[in-house]
Formats: sequence, C-alpha cells, structure tokens
Amino acid sequence: MLQDIPTPTLREARACVLETERLTLRKPTLADVKAIARLANDRRIAENTRRLPHPYTQDDAIEFVRALGATIIDSPADQGSNGAVLLARAMAKGDTKYVMPDQYSNQANPKVHEVTTAPEILTDLPEVDVVVAGLGTGGTATGLARYFAREKPSAKIWAAEPMPGEKVTGLRSLEDGFTPEVMETELLAGRVLVNSRDSIMAARALARSSGILAGPSTGATLAVALLVARDAAPNSNIVFIACDAGWKYFSAGLGDGNLDEMEDALEGDVFWW
Repeated sequence: MLQDIPTPTLREARACVLETERLTLRKPTLADVKAIARLANDRRIAENTRRLPHPYTQDDAIEFVRALGATIIDSPADQGSNGAVLLARAMAKGDTKYVMPDQYSNQANPKVHEVTTAPEILTDLPEVDVVVAGLGTGGTATGLARYFAREKPSAKIWAAEPMPGEKVTGLRSLEDGFTPEVMETELLAGRVLVNSRDSIMAARALARSSGILAGPSTGATLAVALLVARDAAPNSNIVFIACDAGWKYFSAGLGDGNLDEMEDALEGDVFWW
C-alpha cells in the first residue's frame, strides 16, 4: 500500500507516514491509507463524525478498516473533522504508543506535491495557466503554489473551498475555525467558495461527459475551474485536481439520487477513507 500512487490524497498519506517513520525510527502498520493521518501503531482514529442514514457508504468503509485490524474511535459529531483532529492529537500526545503522521502539520504533505504533482503537470502541459485544487489539508494547493511560484510564476493556483458551514466531503472551509499548519494561503491566487449541490452536480456531469467517476470534492474543483475559466483569457489552459473516487458515494445518491436527499446524506459526514 506504500507504492507511489498517483492519487493526490494517497500521495500525501504515503509521504506523511514515511516522514513519521524516519523521524521516530518506528514502522507504523497500515490499515487504510486514507485513515493513516490518525494512525497509531495498530490503532487508528477515523474521522467518522456521524453515521449516514444509508447503510452502506460509511458502514462498509468502517468494516473495511476494521478488517485490516483497526480500532475505530468516534469523535464528537458536533465538532466535525476539527474535533477528530484534536482528539487524535491529544491521544498521540498523551500516550507514546500512538504515532500520528498528522497531514495537517506535516511538511511532507505539501512537499510531495511540490516534487511530484506540480512538475508532472508542467511536464504534461507546459502551457498551463491555472491549476485548481481542493482545500482539504491544504497540502496539494500549497505544494503546487510553491513549485509554480518558482518554476512558472505566471501559472496561478486557485483553491476550491466549501462555503462556511457547508459540508463538501473531503474539503474544509477556513472560516469554520481551523487552518491547517501546512496551508500557505498567501501563495494562492485566491480561494473560491463552492456549495455541496454544485459539487455534486459537477461530479455527475464529469462522469457522464468524460467517464471519470469522481466524488463531490472533485466536483468542487471542477465547479471552481469552470468559474475561473469564465474570467480567464481566451484559450487559457486550466487544470483541476481530481482528488476522490465516486464509488464511495453511490449509496448516498451520487449517481442519480435526489439532490436534496444527497445533500442531507452528506451533511456532517467526512468520508475520508
């Protein structure tokens, strides 16, 4: 599971685990690379803040992690993912048996995008003008911004950010009170707010027009890319980061479910598996 996987979030996870191993001289075991930011030897804290009313999307993910030997510890639902991060940090600080790579503060997170994702984009598309990344841990956007500020300053990095209080799964609003330590907002061209409904609709359109099955956070980056394109110069080359898979959201109605019901289903859940 530590192979060089091209998915941005998994790259971050791999880099954070390897950096933690280097600093601690310990080898954490892996249950699920999406849960390893809360990894603790043979236990993991999952950012599960509330169960979905639909029986499969969350429950299957939880059972998958448990099958790999993890112990799931729920954080308070009313604190959202911020509460999960605080709980994980408190556990790691209070007991040396826990190891926390902490993708929110681990500089290996943006660094891996600075040395892999960003140069790959520039190699494949030297004429790139804009790159849009989701604002989750802040690692992807920050790593991209560092690289392009140095190698091609004319290329601008925009971040897709949920509206305050909105739950776009996998993303976070800085206005909700938690700014990841790795985030360098001053390097960005800007942050564009997007809501859950537009994110879901964009994810559906992407699947039907291009055959790319992605989740709402990818839909958010696409929605923002389309907004940026409206004001961009003619013939601009705009890249958006596809950062999550859509299969996790079928039981929540991603394919063709009622939009209102899907928004309600996703409300309060994190889905960082």
